[in-house]
Amino acid sequence: GANNISIQIEPTYDHVATLARIRTLGCQCGIVLNPGTPVEAVEPLLGQVDLVLVMTVQPGFGGQAFRREMLQKIQQFDALRRARGYAWRLEVDGGIDLANAAECRAAGADTFVIGTSFYKAADKDKFAAEFARLS
Repeated sequence: GANNISIQIEPTYDHVATLARIRTLGCQCGIVLNPGTPVEAVEPLLGQVDLVLVMTVQPGFGGQAFRREMLQKIQQFDALRRARGYAWRLEVDGGIDLANAAECRAAGADTFVIGTSFYKAADKDKFAAEFARLS
């Protein structure tokens, strides 16, 4: 049932072959970077993906605080996307709330994963409506 499969860049394996295999399955493909992984680690793959996901926390558990230094990484990806004419989505995940989502949007992100802040919202409908205005 998936139509987009993203792979983590940090483990060592054949990323190019994996992305190609995802495409042969009829899916779009994406790459995911942890906070400590530099943009340069995925530059050779940027022409082969439909989505780049910048993790703004170290994956492992929900409720972590957003790492503001990731805004620079988002800006770097957005600049590369514009300069090279790529059409992939730029997604962020980790500690996203209404305030930092606006900052991520301004930095170039266009796709958001919202977990803890949504579930903790007293009025989920209002939260979703406010968040939709950011997009």
